[in-house]
Amino acid sequence: MTYTAPAGTCVGHVHLKVSDLDRSIAFYRDVLGFELQQKFGDSAAFLGAGGYHHHIGLNTWHSRGGPQPPARATGLYHSAFLYPDRKALGTAVRHVLESGVPLDGAADHGVSEAVYLRDPDGNGVELYRDRPVDEWPRLPDGSLAMGSDPLDLHALIADAG
Repeated sequence: MTYTAPAGTCVGHVHLKVSDLDRSIAFYRDVLGFELQQKFGDSAAFLGAGGYHHHIGLNTWHSRGGPQPPARATGLYHSAFLYPDRKALGTAVRHVLESGVPLDGAADHGVSEAVYLRDPDGNGVELYRDRPVDEWPRLPDGSLAMGSDPLDLHALIADAG
């Protein structure tokens, strides 16, 4: 029997093992702008946007002081945070750059615009916005024609105002 997840299903949160809880809280709170919702001593914290209980969980239960995973190992490639529109994405990217966090890259995927960076533990982070569905590139048969073209960061930030 084939099962298909219903429309509206989405990733609710990401929970990361980190080596230094306070350093990670500072990154996700001060650089990415998530609000600290709850902290459990020096072992776990939950951050969210817009008053949500948490989009990001952080813990040091099995990772306090641990090293970053090797680049060519299995594991999380990146977590992705969806912004409501181009202006919000541009504002977030401008703040990341003003905070001194380097970017790993940026791409126009046709269906979305995305910027990539790393958190203090080396975890990949994607900040992106989706284009409206009626603007998604399609092949003659109607299937998606996603790509990975360069994203004009200067225009993205300028559009943020």
